[in-house]
Amino acid sequence: MKRLLFSAIAAFMLTSGIAQVKTPAPSPTQTVKQDFGISSIELSYSRPGIKNRKLYSDIAPAGEVWRTGANNATVLTFGDEVIIGNTKVPAGKYGLLSIPGKKEWVLIISKQTNVTSPAAYKQESDVVRVTVPVTKLKKSVETFTIEFANIKSNSCELQLSWGNSAVSLPITTDIDSKIMASIDAAMKTDKPPYAAAAQYYMDNGKDLNQALTWFNKAVEQQPDAYWLQHQWANCLAKLGKKNEATAAAERSKELAAKAQNQDYVKMNDKLLAELKKK
Repeated sequence: MKRLLFSAIAAFMLTSGIAQVKTPAPSPTQTVKQDFGISSIELSYSRPGIKNRKLYSDIAPAGEVWRTGANNATVLTFGDEVIIGNTKVPAGKYGLLSIPGKKEWVLIISKQTNVTSPAAYKQESDVVRVTVPVTKLKKSVETFTIEFANIKSNSCELQLSWGNSAVSLPITTDIDSKIMASIDAAMKTDKPPYAAAAQYYMDNGKDLNQALTWFNKAVEQQPDAYWLQHQWANCLAKLGKKNEATAAAERSKELAAKAQNQDYVKMNDKLLAELKKK
């Protein structure tokens, strides 16, 4: 009966020419895309407010499966394989479900991407479950918030905050093997990425002598690139080649000053000061 009445009212408004009124959504939707590893993670969810209700009873009941948001299901899309709770999660789209609790939450990555009620949840569709402790917040968060934090090259945290509670889901990815494979393949092409490969080797504890060989070739190709000269100087310094590192840093500083890039001028001053101490 109510559905028929609503349909009749809607039809009347359309045919009578009554103006439509757009109002803010009670639980606005948010989509967050975060670059991570060599790909990205995308999150889509709706953000309910506490609105004088009680967490763990009136909203997000303790011990019950929750869609981790409002309205539609909360969805995570991984652009590349990630690791959650020691489980490898292939690239793809997943539902983010949870079982809230006052002391700990169970966070669930599910193959189901349309769960909006506990009755629709199927545990056999779980990809991974992780139990995480609750951190008590000093200041209450009115609007349910999910965000990416502590982002590093191969790890990040998915943080959920609401009321005086916060939980974090650690996410990691194995990028080293993929990058090393891509470097090996790229070095066999007509235009090897000497600078990028050398930088990765130097920054990640790889063979410094190989990094230097590639830096030498990169600098030969771009002799006036002050940023490249600076990294070349860093590599030489790490290998204990003080005189060569000093010459490269001075050259980088000269080029940076000519380009009016004071950041690199300061970076080279710092490196030169460190080299004098050795």
